[in-house]
Amino acid sequence: SFERVTQEGYKKRSRSCQQCCLAGEGDKEASKRKGSCFHLSLEKLVVVDFPARRMSHNPVKHEHADTMGVGKAIAVLTSGGDAQGMNAAVRAVVRVGIYTGAKVFFVHEGYQGLVDGGDNIREATWESVSMMLQLGGTVIGSARCQDFRTHEGRLKAARNLVKRGITNLCVIGGDGSLTGADTFRAEWSTLLQELVKAGAITVEEAKKSSFLNIVGMVGSIDNDFCGTDMTIGTDSALHRIMEIVDAITTTAQSHQRTFVLEVMGRHCGYLALVTALASGADWVFIPESPPEDDWEEHLCRRLTETRTRGSRLNIIIVAEGAIDKHGKPITSEDIKHLVVKRLGYDTRVTILGHVQRGGTPSAFDRILGSRMGVEAVMALLEGTPDTPACVVSLSGNQAVRLPLMECVQVTKDVTTAMNEGRFDDALKLRGRSFQNNWNVYKILAHVRPPSAKSGYSLAVMNVGAPAAGMNAAVRSTVRIGLIHGHRMLAVHDGFEGLAEGKVEEIGWGGVGGWTGRGGSSLGTKRTLPKKYFEQISNTITDFGIHGLIIIGGFEAFTGSLELIEGRAKYEELCIPICVIPATVSNNVPGSDFSIGADTALNTITSTCDRIKQSAAGTKRRVFIIETMGGYCGYLATMAGLAAGADAAYIYEDPFTIHDLETNVEHLTEKMKTTVKRGLILRNEKCNENYTTEFIYNLYSEEGKGIFDTRKNVLGHMQQGGSPTPFDRNFGTKMGAKAVAWMSGKIKECSRHGRIFANTADSACLLGMRRRALVFQPLAELKEQTDFEHRIPKEQWWLKLRPILKILAKYKIELDTSETAHLEHITRKRVSGEGAL
Repeated sequence: SFERVTQEGYKKRSRSCQQCCLAGEGDKEASKRKGSCFHLSLEKLVVVDFPARRMSHNPVKHEHADTMGVGKAIAVLTSGGDAQGMNAAVRAVVRVGIYTGAKVFFVHEGYQGLVDGGDNIREATWESVSMMLQLGGTVIGSARCQDFRTHEGRLKAARNLVKRGITNLCVIGGDGSLTGADTFRAEWSTLLQELVKAGAITVEEAKKSSFLNIVGMVGSIDNDFCGTDMTIGTDSALHRIMEIVDAITTTAQSHQRTFVLEVMGRHCGYLALVTALASGADWVFIPESPPEDDWEEHLCRRLTETRTRGSRLNIIIVAEGAIDKHGKPITSEDIKHLVVKRLGYDTRVTILGHVQRGGTPSAFDRILGSRMGVEAVMALLEGTPDTPACVVSLSGNQAVRLPLMECVQVTKDVTTAMNEGRFDDALKLRGRSFQNNWNVYKILAHVRPPSAKSGYSLAVMNVGAPAAGMNAAVRSTVRIGLIHGHRMLAVHDGFEGLAEGKVEEIGWGGVGGWTGRGGSSLGTKRTLPKKYFEQISNTITDFGIHGLIIIGGFEAFTGSLELIEGRAKYEELCIPICVIPATVSNNVPGSDFSIGADTALNTITSTCDRIKQSAAGTKRRVFIIETMGGYCGYLATMAGLAAGADAAYIYEDPFTIHDLETNVEHLTEKMKTTVKRGLILRNEKCNENYTTEFIYNLYSEEGKGIFDTRKNVLGHMQQGGSPTPFDRNFGTKMGAKAVAWMSGKIKECSRHGRIFANTADSACLLGMRRRALVFQPLAELKEQTDFEHRIPKEQWWLKLRPILKILAKYKIELDTSETAHLEHITRKRVSGEGAL
């Protein structure tokens, strides 16, 4: 746990810590036994993570979650810089608060509204948060408040809360806003005493409001808060940045220009780093890791090499807080002058500024805000006078609660480390995910392919339906493979192309500019390999293929299982095989996320936004929308959460005609309110009899005279489009990790110059499990798979379906045994590679 300890106390802990750290990545069994570990000693600060043992998910179950808040009042405010997704969090707090029976109040204009009181503090209704989900910024306003920093200001704020009976405060903002809330809570008793003494409140009012519960949610586009994998607004800011980078790329290529792009991040380089990875930038400057003293020479050499390889442009990303080793700022203009003076390249500077804060929130931020809002309400209502102020955060795909001030302290320690020139410590404190991003960037941008070759050939191919982000994974695989000294081969048109010998050597420049391309540039087919074993074996021999990296969906998984079966008869198939999941359906076992699913989810969400907007004018209209996914309801469920759907029909959650009848009645009641529109999502294979046409006809008939019904089948638009920043970054890291594993496995299976791999662990699937990228033998995953319906037997996102129903105003029972109890900073970002 997070402790300030004596040096003696540290020594007591360090032995067990060293044991698991020394296990290393290579010793999988030891790692599994010990749990993941990340520790550091910094100013006598110890951060140790043993999630395998320390999961704290055993709270007392409330029999009736819908009465938890009766007699209580919750206030919600947004403070500090705005961030996309804040409105989703506000909406969730209001609706879940009302669901529990509590009164919920908006505090307009942040802490300033809390101090001023009056109309700034207003009771919220269910309808008052309708149509907020897709809006950027914060609808209830945010303001920098000097008054709240003073004791007098906090005294006024306390009176305003007590007079309304509010003893639960939900604050959405950055570390400054959350620190202010903790100070307010610590002073609460003193403030009440002063107010009673001054006659501003009665003794009875003071007794009713004897303690204040505080829960924070981090809204910050910089992702600069330690303790959470992603802060609200970060993903949306990356969307804005990538839209601009893609647009600039086209004009830069036309004129053979160099572009220097400055992004936000005064104290944190997360936006700049992920942008560099997602765009394939030539260089990135971030405050956590300043360049070496000869960086000017190195940068110019790098830009020249890129042009020599045939590229018509250079992209340099700069965080606004970028510095050199001596703390001197590195500005966009400095870099421009350097490039023009030394290389003579036509160079332009673009400072993105506040455009990064604007626009509609991404699907990820809407779901993140909604999930955190639900957890925040539960944390407030379960709080006692002894419960410390907590912050609701994301760890992998789980919502967790962490002590607020512990997180704030570690966040401040990062800035302290940078100010003191301890940049390695700053990188460690940012967490494993940040370090992984940085390491992959350094390899791709700063390491040259060696002149000495390994003597091995790796083939990369796409299998199944196209998915956005496949090309980013292929690019990373090819370039990291070349850096490892391998000969890289591209296989066109999946297993069919492998059988027909559609294989060609691919070099560094062959995958240039692929990160932003949608679809599959290699070509992909759903054909399985079983009937082609003879031809595939010949191709493997003819081209001297020593390892196969297959990027694709469920067909990639089943096709690889067929290759394993074929090893008994065809020795040529005894080569290492690695599968990287890439499908919009997110139905590949062994991974919580697949490349392409995030892009499809955003496509569906933005389409639903447009459809809902069209209903705003006509009123009394219900839309039935069919999504892709096969039998997997991931897209329908998550899009339902992100778009604010009234229902999402999926195969995994069986429904009857009675459920359909209930939904129609629910919409009939909804039309009597000020919200006169409905949105229903249906997964394409949720039920063979209750088709989209059937549901459309049912709603049309039952809604006669009350509402109109329209239907939309989104179809293949869900597979198209430019990949989102998450899919680009995820694909890039998956490709890099797969090649590193493949290089080790080839050496392990090499005997006298020949490769022979026939063990279970020589054919693996690389997947994201909770907070880590892990390799799992394909044979082991067979037991976890429902082959008839092409889905995993267990799917983590099904636990989110009750939230979807509650936010749509259904009176269902919420199982609060799944909500997280307070944990310590042990759960800090240890290996959160991304996530929902």
